[in-house]
Parts: sequence; C-alpha cells; structure tokens
Amino acid sequence: MTVATCLPAIGGVELELGAITRNWRNGAAKLQQLAQPNLAFFPRTLTPMLETLAMAVVGAVTAAILSIPVTLWAARASNPSALGRQAVRFVVNVVRAVPDLVYATILVAMIGVGTLPGVVTLILFDIGVVVKLVSEAIDSADHPYIEAGRAAGGTQSQINRRTVLPQSWPFFANQWLYSLELNVRISAILGIVGAGGIGRLLDERRAFYTYEDVSLIILEILVVVVLIELLSQQARRRLR
Repeated sequence: MTVATCLPAIGGVELELGAITRNWRNGAAKLQQLAQPNLAFFPRTLTPMLETLAMAVVGAVTAAILSIPVTLWAARASNPSALGRQAVRFVVNVVRAVPDLVYATILVAMIGVGTLPGVVTLILFDIGVVVKLVSEAIDSADHPYIEAGRAAGGTQSQINRRTVLPQSWPFFANQWLYSLELNVRISAILGIVGAGGIGRLLDERRAFYTYEDVSLIILEILVVVVLIELLSQQARRRLR
C-alpha cells in the first residue's frame, strides 16, 4: 500500500529521490551554516521571543476561559440537549479543521501585520483542542453524582457548577498546560506569515540567507520549548 501511494500512474505522490543525490552538496553547505549559530545576534532575538511568549500565554489564558462554557455545552453529561450539543460540536469541529496557518494568513490580511492575528489564531486553535479532548473525557467518565443531583431536584446549571466542573478541573488543567506548550511552537511558525513574534524574525533572516542567525533562533526556540515542557510536567505532577 505504501509503495502504491508513490506511483504517479495511479494518482500517487511522485517522489524524485534522485534530487537528494544531485543536491547533496547544497544541503551539506546549509547544514554547515546551521551548525555555526551566530551568538552575537542573540540580543536582537530577545524582544521577538518575549513577544512570542506573550502571544502564547495570552492565547492560552483566553482560550482557557472561553473553553469552560463551550466544553460544558459540548459534553453529553453537562448538556442533555442533543440538538444543542451536536450544534456546538459541529462548530468546534469546523474550527479544528482549519489549519492555524490559514487562520493566521486570513487574519493578517484582515487586521494587519502584528501580534493580534497571532493571538486570535492561537485562541481558535486552543479552543478547538481543549473542547474536543475535555468534552470526550467528561463523556467517558462515570457520573453517578449527576444522577444524584437530578434526583435531588437540581437544575442542569446547578449540577454543572457543583458537580461536573469540580470533577473536570484536572481534565481542563492538563489540556490548558498542553495548549500552552503547543502555543510556543505554533506562535513561532505564525510569525512567518506576519503574525508577529520570533517567527517573523526567523523568516526575515532566512530570506537574507543568514543561516547562522536562523540556527540561533531555532536553538533559542528549542530551549524555550523544553523549559516550558519541564515546567508544565511539574505542574501536572502537582495536579495528580
């Protein structure tokens, strides 16, 4: 099956492996440049990196606030209305189906170059991820407390506030931390289409073929991502 997908005669993807052999010198030269990061360029990266971190945090926090009611509307345990639940899930699936770079490209054209299109893109991306994963986690869990609340005469909003939400906070917290990790990676890419942050500087240095500066930026992104992952792992352990 894998071989069949590479056959152009049946509509497969054409893989020209000979290009690797012909252009290996060009690739080797680029790798050599990337292996020599320009540390003198580091001060110029600080402000764009802080901008990227700010975008990631603002996007994650805003999405966290908005995801709470949307998740309750999307979960079967917290929304007994099948029609309303399916409508919310349909909208969330549509939001998730659009790639983040497409959102960023459209928003940059609508709003202009800067951090705002990047933040809005991250919010949409995070809401799609958090709502889907947390609502499915709520649906797959046992909910005897919900039946008890209904038997006691509680309304659905009271049951959600006093039983569903307290039981679901660990699910929310895990996904919020995960979305923050993703935001740092994604925001670095969004800058390439003009959505601000370190990605914008990365695209600028790549356009000038200064791969030594590109190497430093990639290394800096790697360090920041690893540090955030370590911090989020510690936070997850405390939530268990």
